[in-house]
Amino acid sequence: MDLEERVAELERRMAALESGDRPAPPAVTDADFWALEGLKDQLVRTDAESGGVLFTGAVRLPTRERYEWQVGALTEELLEDDWSGLADAFAALGNPVRLRLLREIVGGRRTAAGLAELEGLGTTGQIYHHLRQLTAAGWLHTAGRGRYEVPGVRVVPLLVALAAARP
Repeated sequence: MDLEERVAELERRMAALESGDRPAPPAVTDADFWALEGLKDQLVRTDAESGGVLFTGAVRLPTRERYEWQVGALTEELLEDDWSGLADAFAALGNPVRLRLLREIVGGRRTAAGLAELEGLGTTGQIYHHLRQLTAAGWLHTAGRGRYEVPGVRVVPLLVALAAARP
């Protein structure tokens, strides 16, 4: 999309916002929140007054691998934890090159040589530096002979983190 098209689209959106001409949001039903309703039932049964969070997923990657994962945590426990121990895991995701490497690896490009062929990732040494950072933070593990994989227990959490970071 060129600059003129982008400006025209922005002007169209601004006019719609200023005129109050917004589409009605879709109706929300209890069926839309089946996981939330199940979590709330579980919290009532366990007498967890502070509440909790639940993340779950059933994923099939482009490589045909399948992962099912669920984790829940009580709010009280999360708020009492020392969050500083999580900084490295978040920091590893805070780099565009590392995110691209993860996307490529999840998509099936798993060898260092294959990753080095991609444009815009830097030198081979820089790529290995990023791969080491992701491995040290637990987002990757080596599968031998220059092959990297996202550990099965980290596939859905990675996708959850990406979904949570979306605007």
